[in-house]
Amino acid sequence: MARQVIYTFKGQTKTIAFSYDIHHDLYEAAAEAEGIDLTRFLQMEAQIAMTSKKGAKAEKDFRRSEFARFGFSSIKFVREDDEQP
Repeated sequence: MARQVIYTFKGQTKTIAFSYDIHHDLYEAAAEAEGIDLTRFLQMEAQIAMTSKKGAKAEKDFRRSEFARFGFSSIKFVREDDEQP
C-alpha cells in the first residue's frame, strides 16, 4: 500500500499520496499540495538548527507554529486503522 498523508488546511481535510522520492517529509508534501512556497521557511529552519541549543525540539516547535500560521491544523500519515471501509 502506498503512503498517504491526511491534513487539515483552513478547515478542510484532504488526503494526498506521499513518496520519500519526491518530498523530504509530510509537511513539505502538504505545503506543495496547497501551493505554499517553503523557500524562506526552510532557510529559517536551517538557521534554527544551526543556532539552537535545544536541537530537534526547537526545529519541531518552529515547524508546528509556522504550519499553524500557514493554515494547517493537522498533518499526519494515514494509518490502516484511520481508513474508512
